[in-house]
Amino acid sequence: MASEHAADDARHVVDAVYRAESRRVLATLIRLLGDFDLAEEALHDAFAAALERWPRDGVPANPRSWLVSAGRFKAIDTIRRRARFDARLAEVAAHLESAVHDPPEYDADGVEDDRLRLIFTCCHPALSPDARVALTLREVCGLTTEEIARAYLTGAPTLAQRIVRAKAKIRDARIPYQVPALADLPDRLDAVLQVVYLVFNEGYSASSGASLTRADLCGEAIRLGRLLAELLPEPEVLGLLALMLLHESRRAARTSAEGELVLLADQDRARWDRTLILEGEALVERAIRSRRFGPYTLQAAISAVHAEAPTAGATDWPQIVGLYDVLLRADPSPVVELNRAAAVAMRDGPAAGLALIDTLLARGELADYHLAHSARADLLRRLGRTSDAREAYDRALALARQEPERRFIERRLGEIADAGGTGSAAG
Repeated sequence: MASEHAADDARHVVDAVYRAESRRVLATLIRLLGDFDLAEEALHDAFAAALERWPRDGVPANPRSWLVSAGRFKAIDTIRRRARFDARLAEVAAHLESAVHDPPEYDADGVEDDRLRLIFTCCHPALSPDARVALTLREVCGLTTEEIARAYLTGAPTLAQRIVRAKAKIRDARIPYQVPALADLPDRLDAVLQVVYLVFNEGYSASSGASLTRADLCGEAIRLGRLLAELLPEPEVLGLLALMLLHESRRAARTSAEGELVLLADQDRARWDRTLILEGEALVERAIRSRRFGPYTLQAAISAVHAEAPTAGATDWPQIVGLYDVLLRADPSPVVELNRAAAVAMRDGPAAGLALIDTLLARGELADYHLAHSARADLLRRLGRTSDAREAYDRALALARQEPERRFIERRLGEIADAGGTGSAAG
C-alpha cells in the first residue's frame, strides 16, 4: 500500500512539474536540439519516461534538469533511428551526443533564460505578424492549435499550416535562437511587445464574435508580459505590462450580467480590480522615472489617470489630452488621433471633438473603422443632430463585427428617436 501511495505522489509531482516547467523545459530543448518539432517530441518522451521512472526510482533532486537530459537523449535515439533511412542524420546524432555539457546559461548580453530566447525567435521580424502570434501562443504559452484557432476564429488546419510555415522559415533562414545583441535590442524588442499587445487586444476587445472579451487571451498576454518584465525589465516592457494590467482591472465592469457592453463612464468602479490598478500604477511610475519610456508607457499613463478618478465626472481630461499630445508625437497614428479627439470632446465639448473627427475621417484612413463612426455618432447625438447621428450609427453598425458592439449601436439607434441626451467615453 505504501508503494502505491509513493507512486501516486510521484505521478502528482509529474503533473505539477508539467504545469509549472514544461514550457521552460521545451525552450531549453529547442536551444539544445535546434528543432521545434524534435524538441516537442522529446518533451513528451521525457515526461512519459518520468511517469514510468519517478514512481519507481523516486523524484529526482532537480526535476527540470532530469527532464532536459532525458529529452535530449530521447531525441538522440529518435535521430539514430531515422539515420537508418537518412545517413546525414547520423552526424547530427553524433554532434548532439558529444555535447555532454549544456551551453552556458548566459548569452553574450548576460540575459539568462531559454524562454526569453524562444520569445525572440518566435517574434522574429522575418516572420509575418500572424505567424509570430500563432507561434508564440503555441510554443511559449503552450496553447494547442485548436485553442488558438478558436480564439482567432480561424480553422485549425489553416492555423496549423501557419505554424508549420513559421517553423520552416526559422529553420531555412537559420534564424538564431538567441536574444539580440544590445545594439539590435530596441528594434527586436518592439516586435516582441507588438505580439504580446496583439494577443492582449484580441482578448480585451475581440475583433469579432459573440463575446466582448476573451479572458484566456488576456491572461496569456499578461503572463508573457510578466515573464518579459522579470527577464528583461526595460521601461517599455514595464509600460506594456502596466497598460495590460490597468485595462484588465476594468474587464469585469465592461459588460453587464447579460453580456451587454457598458461604456467607461457608466461602469461600476467598485468592480474595478484595485490590486491590478495599484500594480499597474507602480509600473507606470517606474517606467516614467527611467526617462526612456515610449508609447506603451504613455498609453498606460492615460489608463492610470482613468483609474485614479473616483467617478467619471472627476476624470482629469486636460491631463489625458496632454498625454495624448505626447503620444501623438512619439507614435503618430489615426487611432491615437481618434482617441485624442474623444478626450478633447470631454474637455472642451462635443463640437470641438466632432471637428477633429470629421477632419480625421475626411483623410480616409479610418473610413472603414467602425469605432470612428460610432464616436462621431455619439457626438452628433449629444449635439442634438439626430438625423446625422442616425446616419453615422448606421455606418458604424454596417462595419461592426462584434455582437455586443452591434447590439449597443442598435440600442443607440433606438434611443435617438427621442433625441438629445448626454454621451459617454468609450470603455
